[in-house]
Amino acid sequence: MEKQSFHYLQYAVHMMIYKQLFAGLKDTGLSIGQPKVLDYLRDHDGAVQKDIAKGCFVEPASLSGLLDGMEKKGLLRRVANESSRRSVNVFLTSLGWEQVKRVEQVFGEIEKAALQGFSAQECEQIAGFQQRIYENLEALL
Repeated sequence: MEKQSFHYLQYAVHMMIYKQLFAGLKDTGLSIGQPKVLDYLRDHDGAVQKDIAKGCFVEPASLSGLLDGMEKKGLLRRVANESSRRSVNVFLTSLGWEQVKRVEQVFGEIEKAALQGFSAQECEQIAGFQQRIYENLEALL
């Protein structure tokens, strides 16, 4: 691959990860966006929809459609929030937790392949650089 610009490489890596992710999850029936929601709910089971949208970098309207599809597949359930009638908490079902494990496995395989040949120190540096880039761009919003 010839030398490319920073933004091109960032996008290319992102797309390569998604291609690998969906190749590894092709038999699950998960659609684009759903692995990201499962990954978020793994650490935030019972979160409200606005927090899930923010954590998954999607618009609330787009998230609603994703959650509808996931609920129909039996991956999650939505429960009215007792303290705020306008809020809904989202919980993974047992099938959802099974899919979380599968998503974790595939992400782990992708990360292992992507970081092959890098030392532990280099992996930490890459993560640190990515975090700093994110924070720099977030500050522009």
